[in-house]
Amino acid sequence: MKKKAGGRNVERTRRKRRRRVRWGRVFFALLFLFIIVGGIYSYFQYKQGISMASDGKFADDGTTFEQFQGSLPNNGEVNMLLLGSDSRGEKHSRTDSILIAHYDSKSKHPKIVSLMRDMYVDIPGHGKQKLNAAYAFGGPELLRQTIKQNFDIDINYYAVVDFEGFSKIVDTIAPDGIEVTVPHDMSSGIGMTLHKGTQVLHGEQLLGYVRFRHDNMSDFGRVQRQQEVVLKLKDEAASLNSVFKIPKLLGVMDPYIDTNLDTKSMMLLAKDVVTGNMKDVQSLRLPLDGSFENKTYSGVGMVLDIDLDKNKEALQEFLNDK
Repeated sequence: MKKKAGGRNVERTRRKRRRRVRWGRVFFALLFLFIIVGGIYSYFQYKQGISMASDGKFADDGTTFEQFQGSLPNNGEVNMLLLGSDSRGEKHSRTDSILIAHYDSKSKHPKIVSLMRDMYVDIPGHGKQKLNAAYAFGGPELLRQTIKQNFDIDINYYAVVDFEGFSKIVDTIAPDGIEVTVPHDMSSGIGMTLHKGTQVLHGEQLLGYVRFRHDNMSDFGRVQRQQEVVLKLKDEAASLNSVFKIPKLLGVMDPYIDTNLDTKSMMLLAKDVVTGNMKDVQSLRLPLDGSFENKTYSGVGMVLDIDLDKNKEALQEFLNDK
């Protein structure tokens, strides 16, 4: 009897092993199927995004601007120049928005610096001009050189976003819109009327909201709203609802963004956003309050004449603070 009992135990053990092997095969088969289906889904989502944005001004060969000479990232820290452009058919115009996005892949700390476009700085080969004139004279590369010369900050990558693309990107990330509080009626210079009050805005409306500057806050109010919207879009992108929108979003972005950031680096950054690994965004605006004077110079116009040393020190301290 003992022998028979032992035989039954051996048989049960064999059946359990077969079940484990069988379930293991099923698991890997399902995993393989998931990868295949996910790949097909991602491909068609990307193609759908491309079709939505086929008329973008950067839809050619990706060589819209001169060769960018930014240094390679150091110690896991990246500085990226983010530029908003509305050239209306021109190759270079004076960019409306100039931001530095800083990300430390080790600490997961993102930071955003808004650089006021009217800061009076020295542009290599062009003398003293408004900061955004560097972009008009020589695109992202000359702007990179200008930031390095004045603030001693190395820029690794750049991304120029066409304003039409901004609207479509917003509608892809946040199809239900973004809630903001409009401080007063806005209409001048934005091609629409936004009424005072808390409301949900979609792509075109949100673009008008961040571009408006015809009030007593002028460009300072615009920069404040730009930072507000960037933070809200980051939070929206980090929501679970946005994880499966990434392929489509990349397709939408492609014709409207000129960048030297490679796809691998872009996906690594996106991964930290959608998985919630990225910490809260810290922000800074230059010039600092009390560090500039409003002046007018012949041939240049009204500028922000800044205390360069004070602003340079503040920028370096902000980016280097862990």
